[in-house]
Amino acid sequence: MKLIVGLGNPGRMYENNRHNVGFMVVDLFAKRHNIKLSTKKKKTVFGRGKYEGTDLILLKPQTFMNLSGEAVLYLASFLKIKTTDIIVIADDTELALGKIRIRRSGSSGGHNGIKSLIYSLKSENFLRIKFGIGKPAADLEIDLCDYVLGNFPSSEKEVLEQELKKVVDALGVVITDSITSAMNQYNNK
Repeated sequence: MKLIVGLGNPGRMYENNRHNVGFMVVDLFAKRHNIKLSTKKKKTVFGRGKYEGTDLILLKPQTFMNLSGEAVLYLASFLKIKTTDIIVIADDTELALGKIRIRRSGSSGGHNGIKSLIYSLKSENFLRIKFGIGKPAADLEIDLCDYVLGNFPSSEKEVLEQELKKVVDALGVVITDSITSAMNQYNNK
């Protein structure tokens, strides 16, 4: 069984924020594969399903980003899922909009949601699929926190929609084929 975690902040006001691309990917994957995210338990909303014969849990933590690890730890412990069977989808400001980077493990890279997972799970050994949201233009003089909590502008919506579909495809390759195959197909493309 795989636990697919989309990182984001709960609530309508955060729904279209750059920081919520993890939620967007989980929602799109769920819609594409008819998995209902309707079960609620202690700071989590999740759904069970199958993809190409693999049992899946799709999870959207209902904590704020910086406490995501608490929700993931709770559900992984409750369902007895190993850390190596967790796949996390998160935004990354170091990647241009829509770029994908898949990693087997590693540090948080400064992402507070990932940092919370590492702290709570006491391990860096979970797979990450990072989705590029870019950085604010230097002339905007906008705080990085304000940037990630801002909505995607209309000028980026078309690219966003196309690239979110690619992340869902990449997630499918990770689940059915291999991490290496997914990395070869999607990293730095």
